[in-house]
Amino acid sequence: MSLIKQRRFAPYFLTQFLGAFNDNVFKNALVILLTFKIVSDHSSILVNLAAVIFILPFFLFSPLSGQLADKYEKSSLIRKIKWVEIVIMTLGVISLWLNSIPALLGVLFLMGTQSAFFGPIKYSILPQHLSREELMSGNALVEAGTFMAILLGTILGGILASFEHYLVPVSIAILSFSILGLIISHFIPSAQAEEPSLVIDRNPLRAGKNIFKALASNQANFYTVFGISWFWFFGATFLTQIPNFSREYLNGDPYVATLLMAMFSIGIGLGSFISSKLSKGRVEIGLVPIGAFGLTVCGAYLGLIDIPFSADTTGILDMFKQLPYIKSLLALLLLAVSGGLFIVPLYAFVQTNTPPEYLSRNIAANNMLNALFMVIAGIFAIACFAMGNSIQNLFAIVALLNAVVGLFIFRRVPEFTLQMVAWILMHTLYRIGKHDLNNIPKEGAAILACNHVSFVDPVVIGAISPRPMRFVMYYKIYNTPVAHHFFKSAGAIPIATQKEDPELLQKAYDSIAETLDRGELVCIFPEGGLTPDGTIQELRPGIERILERTPVPVIPMALSGLWGTWFSRVKGRAMKGWPRNWMKKIDVYAGKPIPPVDAKLPVLLQQISALRKEA
Repeated sequence: MSLIKQRRFAPYFLTQFLGAFNDNVFKNALVILLTFKIVSDHSSILVNLAAVIFILPFFLFSPLSGQLADKYEKSSLIRKIKWVEIVIMTLGVISLWLNSIPALLGVLFLMGTQSAFFGPIKYSILPQHLSREELMSGNALVEAGTFMAILLGTILGGILASFEHYLVPVSIAILSFSILGLIISHFIPSAQAEEPSLVIDRNPLRAGKNIFKALASNQANFYTVFGISWFWFFGATFLTQIPNFSREYLNGDPYVATLLMAMFSIGIGLGSFISSKLSKGRVEIGLVPIGAFGLTVCGAYLGLIDIPFSADTTGILDMFKQLPYIKSLLALLLLAVSGGLFIVPLYAFVQTNTPPEYLSRNIAANNMLNALFMVIAGIFAIACFAMGNSIQNLFAIVALLNAVVGLFIFRRVPEFTLQMVAWILMHTLYRIGKHDLNNIPKEGAAILACNHVSFVDPVVIGAISPRPMRFVMYYKIYNTPVAHHFFKSAGAIPIATQKEDPELLQKAYDSIAETLDRGELVCIFPEGGLTPDGTIQELRPGIERILERTPVPVIPMALSGLWGTWFSRVKGRAMKGWPRNWMKKIDVYAGKPIPPVDAKLPVLLQQISALRKEA
């Protein structure tokens, strides 16, 4: 059943959708009123001041909001926040009727404050109501819904503010949506407090420093959050310039700008949907580099495309009559699709790679960084224009920066690139059947013990595993000239026999112990080498030595179908002759965890053999 039909997700989704929608109704109505009706002088200054006022609370209150979301039950917090929203919107209505600019800006500050307190809950509640396999779908719906809410709220706010007698319709709209959001929030299931013993630090500077320090302690999380914030820099740059791009390059009427905004929102939704489908229930971080590549290519194309200026005003229908305009629409759509592929796995990765008791604070740190990057995006655009650059130049520059930032992040967190390579290979070489992968623990240390059939066994397991892991690899393969950098980036652990290199062997055992002590997964092939005849060979005693030092559960695994492929030793030597058996069906089986005290070699051999016979 679709998540959108289930109570554990639907009320939450509608509540957050209505919140984002109502925010943008009020914000855009306020911008229109400041620009055209309430004031005429210094309207541009007030509009920019309004943007700063809305973002400021994210810096002031995110540390506190993250702590509260970790300490208290989340559904009750959401309802309290929705009650506050009704109070804020009531103040907004009063300010509109009083025609008071200071009061309206004050209300905008309160709206930003409310959003700052809701932000950490928005993403940290998902892992409590959804399974790991549903997180990609849940995040995809949230991202698509958020951008659609922004678009629809912006459109409705502009329409209502354009009425001659705007006070009544604007007032009715913002109060009605607030009340509707409160009603729906009462159907959100309970989400228990993750760390009820947490002592709240109300000092924003000290608390902010502490949450960023905790975030930085996990390199993968830190650079993932950095990637999310960079996306908001990228997105804010393009979204902010769309109206001006429409006017200066297309000579478009207001509806053309709305069309471009709609294409962007639809593209984000489409990209989010595609990322959910391609992931097939797995947090597929391999899609992130693909999304980053699309952002760079489409952004650069939009910045370099030759668009002849029309002296006549361009309407919506005119956008589909000229090839350069059609190219612009497609470039913007594909750019947004790439954004969906980029952002959804990042949020899901943070949710699954953060201890539950600290997730809200990590999201709070992310929200602070997002706000900072959006402010920097505005300053960067102003600086580019001050140096004589056009809007298209700005698009091209930001697209180039995206490539630089992407390479930086993927070098710091090689799992993104490695998962991309594994995902591409395993979806072009083979058809993979997955069996009982839920036996792999969602968190905590464990050893995966698998039979060894071919040189691509680690790629296959890495491509289908719900969690990243480190592979133990024979040192001669690890040191292969071309592949060495790839193995090193993947965090593979080289190992040798006692006779070959006792020092390297001890170093490998130390690395394995350290990895398991951190609560991570380690995958080993206890046969010690590739099978020469397709059967499972005698198991080596190294796994018992590992368990003596670090007793953790062992997950028996079996690969079936890889024997006879080009990467196996079916002809005596692997990768001999021409490649064959493309798109062959292969199967991966995971057995139930074996307690460390019971994980003896005969038991492991029997379990792996039994799994393989299931094929």
